[in-house]
Amino acid sequence: MIIVARMLARRILALVPLLLGVILFVFVVMRFSPTDPAMAAFDGANATHEQLQQFRHENGLDDPLPVQYVRFVWHLLQGNFGTSVITKQPVSNSISTALPLTVQLTLLGLLIAIVLSLVLGVTAAIFRDRWPDQLIRLVSLVGVAAPAFWIALLLVQWLAVGQGLFPTSGYVSLNDSFTGWLKSLTLPAIALALPVAAQLTRIIRTSVVEELDKDYVRTARGGGLPPIVVVGRNVLRNALINPLTVLGLRVGYLLGGAVVIETMFALPGMGQNMIQAVQDGDTSKVQGFVITIALGFVLVNLIVDVLYLIANPRLRTAGGKA
Repeated sequence: MIIVARMLARRILALVPLLLGVILFVFVVMRFSPTDPAMAAFDGANATHEQLQQFRHENGLDDPLPVQYVRFVWHLLQGNFGTSVITKQPVSNSISTALPLTVQLTLLGLLIAIVLSLVLGVTAAIFRDRWPDQLIRLVSLVGVAAPAFWIALLLVQWLAVGQGLFPTSGYVSLNDSFTGWLKSLTLPAIALALPVAAQLTRIIRTSVVEELDKDYVRTARGGGLPPIVVVGRNVLRNALINPLTVLGLRVGYLLGGAVVIETMFALPGMGQNMIQAVQDGDTSKVQGFVITIALGFVLVNLIVDVLYLIANPRLRTAGGKA
């Protein structure tokens, strides 16, 4: 446990410069954006040059970039993401409203992807080089190549418009109706999950095949253990260590893909709000949403690192000797 705590502390310390770099990148990109926050604040009104200069001065936009960056980081450390130049409300209010929906969509998509990839990947490995394996490999190849928005269009056309099983757009809160909430998120979650499931299926299949070829599996089978016990108790425990690292990156894909999917299904999450902020020229909202998504990506990868440390005793031993 002490070894895990030490390695976790090192990982957290290594994340500090990464987070500062991400914040710096977002800050610089937004500052060199052609969108002028002062013009956006007046919303197309015929503002005079003096009014624009006064707005920039009051909001510190005429300060040198290093000064603006230090002030921006200091505000972030206090939980202050700035104020929207359009609504004049704190950006953190918009984030707290939109983030729960994006998290729900991401987690539901992640759950679907994990279940599908485990079932298909293990099945393909067990029936290696036979028709179930060949069929699953073909389907996963198509899934890897298919973009999420294209899958979303097919799902809407087939299950929403054609069969009427799900709504084409809109969101029902979990507090209002569990059934309505599940129906409103099912198609977006499936559209997000299928490309991730296809990639994980191929990785899980490869890992399980490598484990099935090892001596301890042959010994267990020779000892008369049922195949389901061998696979469930021994093979999966060792085979799923490598897919864990890929899973962290795929969660980042889910977060990024939610930007497009939420817009397609009119879900009021981080994605739709960020696109609306871009259209409005609300740079404070855009950078607040982008940094929140980036922080979520880093946090997810930290959690995956912890799970990897717990699942891989050899890595813990190596870490203790280092």
